[in-house]
Formats: sequence, C-alpha cells, structure tokens
Amino acid sequence: MSETRTTMKEAIRQKALDLGFCSAGFAAAGPLSGALEEYRAMLDEGRHGEMGYLETGLEARANPELLLPGVKSVISVALPWPAPAKPGAISGYAVIADYHRIVGELLTELLEFIRLDCGMTVNGRACVDSSPVLEKGWADAAGVGRTGKNTLLIAPGHGSRVFLGELLLDIEIEPDAPLDWDSCRDCAACLEACPTGALAAPGKLDARRCISYLTIELKRDFTDEESAMTEGWLYGCDRCLDACPHNAIGAGKAYPGFIPKEELVNLTAEQALELTGSQFRKLFAGTPALRLGLRRLKRNARAALANKSPSKS
Repeated sequence: MSETRTTMKEAIRQKALDLGFCSAGFAAAGPLSGALEEYRAMLDEGRHGEMGYLETGLEARANPELLLPGVKSVISVALPWPAPAKPGAISGYAVIADYHRIVGELLTELLEFIRLDCGMTVNGRACVDSSPVLEKGWADAAGVGRTGKNTLLIAPGHGSRVFLGELLLDIEIEPDAPLDWDSCRDCAACLEACPTGALAAPGKLDARRCISYLTIELKRDFTDEESAMTEGWLYGCDRCLDACPHNAIGAGKAYPGFIPKEELVNLTAEQALELTGSQFRKLFAGTPALRLGLRRLKRNARAALANKSPSKS
C-alpha cells in the first residue's frame, strides 16, 4: 500500500473520531466464517426465539458483495451511549435519540468525507443493525473491540455501551489486525447478574430467556413464566451491562448528541397503562422504543405490576 493510501486511511479514522465515534477500524471484505458459524448455530438451536427475521438474509451476511457490488473494504465504527444516571424501567439506550438515525447520518457524513479525500468516485453503503450484516464479526475483525461473555462487543476504554455501524466501500484500504486482547478473562459478572439464565454459557445467549427479547422482540402475549421473568422492565434490560467492569471505565464518554429523555427515564408501569395512543407516540417519538407500540408496552406494564404484587413477593 502506498504512503498516500496509508495517509488516507488515518485521515478517515481521524474523521470518524472527530464525528464522535469512539473507535473505527478497517477490514477486508471477505467471508467471516467463524462469526457465520456461530450465527447459524444460534438459529439451528432455536436460541433466536420467535425472531424469524434473523433467519433471512443469510446469503448477504455471508457475502457482503450482495449488499454492495464490488465491495472491497469494511469500516467498522462504535458510537458510545450514556449510562443511565439512575435506575429506570427502560433500557438506557432507548431513552435517547434513535441510534439507527444517528449512526446512519454519521456514516453518511464519513462517506462524503472519503469521497472528497480520495478525489475519485467511491461507492459505499452505510449499515446499522437493521441491515443483514454480522456487526460484531466485522467489529472483531477490524480491531474495534472483542465480543465478551455477554455476547456484546466490548471496546477498550469504552465498554459495551456502544452502537455499532459499518461502511461498505468499493475501494481497497489496508485492514487492521484484530485485537490481541482477552476482554473478559476470568470475569463472570454478566453471567452472574443475569436473573433469568439467558446467558447459558460464556458467549452463548438464549434469547428465549432474555428480558430484552421478551419485552422488545416478542410480539405475542406472555405466558405466565415469561411474565414472571421480565422483572419489572418495560423495555429492554441493562443487568449484564451494569455488571460489566468495562462499562464503569467507559462511563462519562458518551456521544454528546445523546440526551436522555427524562419522561422516559422516570416512566412507571402505572403511567404506561394510562397512556393513550397519541400520548405514547409523543412520549416515545424519536427513540428506538417507539417501534414497541402501545399494546406491547401495556403488556409489559401489566407484567411489571404483577411481579410487584404481594402474591409475588
């Protein structure tokens, strides 16, 4: 690789950091065989629960050429989000601006910078987690972080409270090496903190027992067992995040555009049950939690109140 191309690579990385990403790395757009095998094992074992959409797009996950013809490089980025200032019933990532929009806009700005910096035509595609890409696999390959025992990517110095994104490019950029870093070692704090046993083994999540899956992804009504497992959460769960020592180190380093919405931070199950459709849309507007819908929010609220009742104590 020429000195000019190396300089361009570092200019791109610096631009990504200037935009607010806490880490950016580069990978060659080849197959991610290890990550794909783990993904297929999850599907084969049914650990994805009723998230049927995860069964689609396998070809694109295996071959990014299907997402961007001629793709040669993948830039992986991590954007840090703030730890909740106080406990709430909604996960900290869902009381701020929708990361799909924020990460997508920042990646689009980075692509425009690359086109100007290269001085030539560059085709690219920005991806957030709604695209069929192996996000943690690319972040691992690009040296952005390492996947921890809680199955989340851990970025050095920032922890796992990070949103991931990818920029597919049809130009060659020298890849970075994966990190030679054991992020978890003998720590098992996340496994011990999970109240439902969803972390069946280090790096192995069974979504069917995960509070985040139950309160966000599950479309139907709860069984009695599922209702009891939600532990008062209205949307998501932060238990494994709160337990991770890396997240204590990363606290206070969030992207400045993420301002928690206090009305959501303080929302109770009782208040959720009183919401009308228009009140729900106004309250959750612009956040990732809007997609939950009022019906499922009230389902979660009823479960939360049932878990608080004297008969459950």
